[in-house]
Amino acid sequence: MSARTSNRIFDIVNITCVSLFVLFCLLPFVHMIAVSLSSNRAITSGEVTLFPVELNWGAYTQVFSDHSMLTSLGFTVILTVATTLLCMLFTIAAAYPLTKGNLKGRKFFMYLIVITMFFSGGIIPEYLLIRDLHMINTVWALILPGLVSPFNLIILITFFKNIPPSLEESAEIDGSSYMHTLIKIVLPLSLPVMATLALFYAVGRWNGFQDALMYINDPQIYPLQLKLFQMVQNNMVTELTQMEGANRTALTPEALKAATVIFATVPILLVYPWLQKYFVSGVMLGAVKG
Repeated sequence: MSARTSNRIFDIVNITCVSLFVLFCLLPFVHMIAVSLSSNRAITSGEVTLFPVELNWGAYTQVFSDHSMLTSLGFTVILTVATTLLCMLFTIAAAYPLTKGNLKGRKFFMYLIVITMFFSGGIIPEYLLIRDLHMINTVWALILPGLVSPFNLIILITFFKNIPPSLEESAEIDGSSYMHTLIKIVLPLSLPVMATLALFYAVGRWNGFQDALMYINDPQIYPLQLKLFQMVQNNMVTELTQMEGANRTALTPEALKAATVIFATVPILLVYPWLQKYFVSGVMLGAVKG
């Protein structure tokens, strides 16, 4: 068998496996869309699979008519943007000094960072710490505990190390300070990995609900995923149905849950296409030492 034939067979098998994997990932999402757009009768009778049956937009009408859901969406967007910016700021501030060999205690700090990837204090000590810092029912309880990800930090450190030292040495000879070199030289060259890490932070914050479940009791600052979690896990749909003039028998809980899932998922999906061109190159450049 020639090398050309072997490569063609490998490509066919590879494409087939990837296509099946993508299909398995998309099927649940397509099913949720179909359920959210189907009628009450079709859902209760189990007729809905991958396509809507008896098209009905009532679930989305109720979701978008619920003021608390829209408030939660706006709060989650602001929270995600603020968290991503702060996380990137502190990750960059930690990563750049740790690439310098003359930093005293550099190995010690690296050991501390790596240890946190394998061991943690646990949920109860973390809750007690947040409580003693008076951050319960504040947005800081959702931001500060995950301000720097050790995994993302190591990726960024590795990327910074791969930047040719001659560039920084030239800037130093011209009288550039560390801060000026970081802003004018290092960061512009790090756009792919920074976009990738920003996407990691943004998706992690958008999908996070466990910290909000433990630290947030005020409905005014419920993240969107916490509201979705409460609806799905506790079968609570009264927030969406107990509105003035609403017909409680018009929609099934499954339709409302599906519409809420789509409502909470689509916004973060719209971010990915803008960062897709940086994603693969950013992960590879930051994970492989040249």
